[in-house]
Amino acid sequence: MFSTLISAQELALLLQNDTLEPSKKVVLIDCRHDLADSEAGRRAFQQGHLPGAIFAHLDQQLSGAKLTKSGAFRGRHPLPEREQWLQQVRAWGITNNTQVIAYDAQGGMFAARLWWLMRWLGHAAVAVLDGGMPAWLALNLPVTSNNESAAGGSSVFQAGESLVGQCNLEQVLQNLTSKNRLIVDARAADRFRGENETIDPVGGHIPGAKNRFFKDNLQADGRFKSAAQLREEWLALITDPAQSIMQCGSGVTACHNLLALEVAGLSGAVLYPGSWSEWCADPSRPVVQGVE
Repeated sequence: MFSTLISAQELALLLQNDTLEPSKKVVLIDCRHDLADSEAGRRAFQQGHLPGAIFAHLDQQLSGAKLTKSGAFRGRHPLPEREQWLQQVRAWGITNNTQVIAYDAQGGMFAARLWWLMRWLGHAAVAVLDGGMPAWLALNLPVTSNNESAAGGSSVFQAGESLVGQCNLEQVLQNLTSKNRLIVDARAADRFRGENETIDPVGGHIPGAKNRFFKDNLQADGRFKSAAQLREEWLALITDPAQSIMQCGSGVTACHNLLALEVAGLSGAVLYPGSWSEWCADPSRPVVQGVE
C-alpha cells in the first residue's frame, strides 16, 4: 500500500501488475489545475493523461459551496460536504480495497488536496505521484487522449474514521488569545507579507502565523525532498505537529504541507480549510502585513 508518495517507476510497475478484471484495484486521478485559468487542467487532460485516469476538477469535485446557508463566505475552495464527497468517490468506482493515485503537473500542489480528502474518508491507500506528470513523461511512459477511463460506476465504498484533522474559523480566532497552536501558512513569502496579492482582496496573514512555502517541500526537479531533509526543516519551524494548524490561501496548498509532514513522519497537524480567503473576507478580523 502506498499512503504518501509513489514514484513514476513504482507506479508503472504497479499498473503493470494490476488486475483490471473483475474490478480495478488502482484508480488514477488527474488533478491538474491552474488558479488563473480554471479549465486549463481539463484541457491538459484531454490532450494527454495517464491511461485510465479520471479527471477531477478542483472547483467542481474537490471543493464545496463557497457560501453557507446563511450566506457567510467559506473561502475560495471550501471542503465539499463529507456525504457529497463520499458519493463522488463511489461514482468513480473506488472501493475500500482500491489504491488511489493522484497526480498533477505542479509538484503535487493540487493532487495533495485529493490525498487529504481521501484520508478524510478514512482511506489510507492513497498516494501522490512524486514529480507528477513531468516525472512520468521523463521516463517515456505512456499517455493517452482517450477520455474513457478504466474506472467508473457506483461502488460500495464505506467511509471510515477520518485519518486527518481540521479546525474551523472560530477555533483559529480562539487561538489568537490562547496561542496554543502554531499556524503555518503555505503561501509564497511575498503573499504572506501582504505583497503582490493578486488572488484575495486583502494582503497579509493571520497574526502569529509562520510561513512555510509549500514549494520548499520540493527538490529542483519537482519531486519531494527526502523524509530526513523534510523532518529536519520542519522541526526547525514547529515543535509539535499535533499543536499545529496548516493553512494557505484557500485550503489547497496547505494539504501539500500536511503531506510533507506525513512523509517526514510528523503526523498530527490539522487543516484550516477556509484559510486566508475566508479569514480576510471579514474586515473585523486582524491582519498582519510584513514580518512580525
